[in-house]
Amino acid sequence: MNGRVVKTRTRRPYLSVWLIALGAAMWGLDAVFIVALQRHMSSTQIVFLEHLLLALFSVPVLIWKRHELKRLNIGDWIAVLFIAWGGSALASILFAVGLQHGNANVVLVLQKLQPVFAVLLAASVLKERVSRGYWLLLLAALIGAYLLTFGFGPVTGIGAAGRLVGALCALGAAMLWGGSTAMGKRLVGKVSFSTVTALRFAAALPFLFVIVECERPDWASLGVALTMWPVIANLLFQTIVPSLLSLLIYYKGLNGVKASHATIAELAFPATGLLLNWLILHETITAGQWVGFAVIWLAVFQMSRLPKDKVRRSMGGSIQASL
Repeated sequence: MNGRVVKTRTRRPYLSVWLIALGAAMWGLDAVFIVALQRHMSSTQIVFLEHLLLALFSVPVLIWKRHELKRLNIGDWIAVLFIAWGGSALASILFAVGLQHGNANVVLVLQKLQPVFAVLLAASVLKERVSRGYWLLLLAALIGAYLLTFGFGPVTGIGAAGRLVGALCALGAAMLWGGSTAMGKRLVGKVSFSTVTALRFAAALPFLFVIVECERPDWASLGVALTMWPVIANLLFQTIVPSLLSLLIYYKGLNGVKASHATIAELAFPATGLLLNWLILHETITAGQWVGFAVIWLAVFQMSRLPKDKVRRSMGGSIQASL
């Protein structure tokens, strides 16, 4: 595909931004269902079982669209491993462990510092030019993320060992998910959004199996848990909605906007998660956190109104040369 010019997409940028926001909002369902599953299995086992079920989607798609894989060069395969091992496997595990040890609201929102990592990679790897308007929206979104986490007060309450572990896990997930946004943007310019999604799940599965085996799991106890209908229903919903459908919608939208713009739209994730934590997990939400909720959604709305660059880009140019 070297030298092939990718035509400008006709999809309106605001639609792409809202597709990304919708997919990210669906990720917010994760916290509620992961907390319930952690009563029966470890965080790593949850992520592994999800990817095992997701193989029912990824394997047929990769067989059907195997011709697209020929378009990927060595740098693209490195990007695949990054989003699969980092964004899909390790980040998911860190997020689940963070929920297990820290306050659910703090964990949800602290990893929304991922715009910082996404913008740095988008600028260095994808050679994206970042407008002044973006930086103002990023600042507003980060202020909203702070308010979502701590309200109007100072940074307190995460000094205890458990909350510190939760915060560090959230920041690790932020770094990996932020990098995955930039790497995913590189891939959706070459192959279809369904192929990127399938590659992400398929490449993560053997890596997750090795991690689970290193934990020396009690497969008998896990098997007993999987005979319980509430566990099965929970796991299926978690796999289909927050994992599969959300990423299909997300990558569909990612093909129409910059990675740096997409990462602000992803802030719909903590906003939705915070609301669900309040409704279902009965986590307390302060007035400052409600203000942060509103600031984040306003930032997403304004991002959808930013003009999209109308520059044609050659796949043989700077994007491929960057890795």
